[in-house]
Amino acid sequence: MFMPTRMRSSFSVRLTMSEFETLHEIVKAAHARIGPETWDYLIGAADTETTFKRNRLALDSLAFRPRVLRKLDAIDCGGSLLGHKLRLPILLAPIGSIQDFCDGGGLAPAQAAAEFGVMHMLSSSCDPGLEAVAQAVDHPKIFQLYVRGDAAFVDDHLRRAIDAGYTVFCFTVDLDHYGRRERDIIKRYKPTARRLAGGWENQMAFCWDDVKRVQDNFDIPLIIKGIATAEDAAIAAEQGITAVYVSNHGGRQLDQGRGGIDVLPEVVAAVQGRAQVIFDGGVMRGADVVKAMILGADAVGIGRLQGLGAAAAGKDGIVRVLEILEMEIEICLALLGVTSFDQLNASYIHAAPAVAPAHLLSAFPLLAEDY
Repeated sequence: MFMPTRMRSSFSVRLTMSEFETLHEIVKAAHARIGPETWDYLIGAADTETTFKRNRLALDSLAFRPRVLRKLDAIDCGGSLLGHKLRLPILLAPIGSIQDFCDGGGLAPAQAAAEFGVMHMLSSSCDPGLEAVAQAVDHPKIFQLYVRGDAAFVDDHLRRAIDAGYTVFCFTVDLDHYGRRERDIIKRYKPTARRLAGGWENQMAFCWDDVKRVQDNFDIPLIIKGIATAEDAAIAAEQGITAVYVSNHGGRQLDQGRGGIDVLPEVVAAVQGRAQVIFDGGVMRGADVVKAMILGADAVGIGRLQGLGAAAAGKDGIVRVLEILEMEIEICLALLGVTSFDQLNASYIHAAPAVAPAHLLSAFPLLAEDY
């Protein structure tokens, strides 16, 4: 079993001195260091970008109910996922074409996850590929596949991932059609991975029967990423899927969807403990992680925020994002009056009106909206 590189032993906020003391500064550096086309690919969403804005609005429409006089001592921010203890209950989500804004591509988040003590899911649409990442990083890893070929294509990737030492395999299932991302279209921009992309008909044809065939033929835990309803979560749990991944692809696919965290409670209820639940959707701050854990997530995926760290400073930028999230989470848990995630329940959260309009970077009010 993997153990985190460092567990918190006492309640204190430890600062790592660097040029980045806040997440705002990381976002600002990312914006300054990558071109406008790549920035829009990283930060943009589909059509009206309503789904992404609802991701943020849904998180901002939840308020905490803190308890006091609880006699706090050590604050443990750790979690676990798929049998692995983690320094934070965080998964670095798969990012396609991450090589467009980060030297080393998929190596950077894999190395950051190993250094800090969380997990990483490698996208099948990023360089340098699953074998190269596996050889470079001795750490539990998950491989994520877009189905761009027939059964032989799927089986080949499963065998390669297993042979390379990946501990879990993930199918992303909310990409039956590539979302219409108008920021990219206006600039006539295609990320590197999409320039060579094909085989959409195979993704569209992929179904639960194909998942069952994989389960019957391969001995590796499976994650289904892109679950957005209780109905599909229940099917996944009934079929023996190891973890369901609640995600709307960061609002980059279906426009006019629900905010991600609005979906989470119904998925948790439908799964009934038969599978672990991973959540992502607009997560930008430590408080967002805490809210998701209160509502039943086993771990929280970070996508854009990870990408911003990578764009700002590569592997070190991602590690710094995780360090700052840890500080924010530690403070949040302490001020809620608990010493670990397992002490939280639904009584610690309440619906409340958001205090500002949601936009792509509304989690960072010290930055201009038009970044």
